[in-house]
Amino acid sequence: MTLYKQVYTSPLGKLSLVASDTALRGIWFEDQKYFERGLEKRPLLETHPILEETKRLLDRYFQGEAIVYTDLPLSPLGTPFQQKVWSVLLMIPFGEVITYGDLAKELDCASAQAVGNAVGKNPISLLIPCHRVLSRDGKLIGYAGGLDRKSWLLNHEAQIKEKSC
Repeated sequence: MTLYKQVYTSPLGKLSLVASDTALRGIWFEDQKYFERGLEKRPLLETHPILEETKRLLDRYFQGEAIVYTDLPLSPLGTPFQQKVWSVLLMIPFGEVITYGDLAKELDCASAQAVGNAVGKNPISLLIPCHRVLSRDGKLIGYAGGLDRKSWLLNHEAQIKEKSC
């Protein structure tokens, strides 16, 4: 399988965008924990229609638009449990948050820690919105891209949501 990579410059730093011929495989901040984790081989630094669409979506998001990306095929690499957690993350509405405990309840999982571990290994940050998950008391914890970025993203989405109301 061929993988393609583009670097996207966001207001929060450079992002590595990786796609296969059929789906987006990852979006990572270049200095984040688990950077490009799970890639079977080195991606080619070439453009691809999926990467171009991802860049258009990110442009719109960072320009202040609540993006919808249901047509963008996603294929994050992970265990069945991680896949299950990430699918629930996709259901968190734009501009809203959930706690790790509530996420664990939604998944019928006794361990919020196991859920948090899966959330932290999400390879498609921003589009699979792991930044929308908070601690039981509403504090910012556990974002592989850094808590400063998590805070920025939540504030950014709150401002977008406020403008659209």
